[in-house]
Amino acid sequence: MADDAMPEMMTEAMDQAGIDADVEAADRLGSAMPGSPGSPAGPPRMASMPRWFTGQNSVQIRNRHRSARDLYHWLLTTSWPLFAAIGLGVYLGLNTLFACLYLVDPHGIEHARPGSFADAFFFSVETIGTIGYGALSPRDLYANCVMTAENFLGLSFVAVATGVIFARVSRPTARVVFSKNVLIVRYEGQRTLMLRAANERANQILEAEVTLTVTKQKRTAEGQVMRRFEDLKVTRSRTPLFALTWAIMHVIDETSPLYGETLESMDEEGLQLIVILSGIDETFAQRIHARYAYLPEDILWDKRFADVIIYDEDGRRIIDYGRFHDVEDFRWGDPQA
Repeated sequence: MADDAMPEMMTEAMDQAGIDADVEAADRLGSAMPGSPGSPAGPPRMASMPRWFTGQNSVQIRNRHRSARDLYHWLLTTSWPLFAAIGLGVYLGLNTLFACLYLVDPHGIEHARPGSFADAFFFSVETIGTIGYGALSPRDLYANCVMTAENFLGLSFVAVATGVIFARVSRPTARVVFSKNVLIVRYEGQRTLMLRAANERANQILEAEVTLTVTKQKRTAEGQVMRRFEDLKVTRSRTPLFALTWAIMHVIDETSPLYGETLESMDEEGLQLIVILSGIDETFAQRIHARYAYLPEDILWDKRFADVIIYDEDGRRIIDYGRFHDVEDFRWGDPQA
């Protein structure tokens, strides 16, 4: 495999493998996706694809410029099966290339059958892996020069592959799940938007912060449609320790961008609600983040979340994540409402 063909091959692989991810990424923004309706009860499940700014699978990305400088980023974000396939392809390609170079000199490898591609290929495997079983060895200047070049390239390949694999497995990730619905309900006498988040790991997120942003399509005085981002004030935007669940609330008063909104107006404006939660994972000692977005059909009126905190016969507190996404009817005058 020629070196000058590598960028083209990688670009084609990136285009082929990335188109579905690009379409999905344009549809979703979030690291936690709800399960399908009717799925069995259980802990909230995570998903890798983000939920973006449109709710339809009709986004196409055209005329996007790809650069070889983004190869490292792509290798960090592509799927493990594709990453393994690319690594295996490069490894086999390098051995095939050097096997062909060894065949230029049919008698350059000691104890190899003249013109045998298999012998040349497996000698290349021994060289690039620094195995050296001793049966095959270079016997003249040309074979030694090719062996030297292959050994240097093989060490470089192993070093780069090891670094990328380590970077992939060592990246801090969040196991934060968000409720699949956001509620608009009366709380403390005020109309309030409410959602909740949970930390699925048995550790704590320190100095956790949350932001809520609403996006709408607005038409300017010149008739141009543009998407606007407006921040929503959260009643408690920061907590020193986030270990179990967190109720995230926004009061819809006269100053709120959601004041006077209805389901019909939200649909017309293409409204989306984006929540981003970040903090320091005490295990990784690094900052992590999770994100999610809600469409108008994800918003429920006059409902409340089911209680996920239960107690056993010994009085111990238990968090039941199987009820995390459940909602109940809101009844006026209910003392628990």
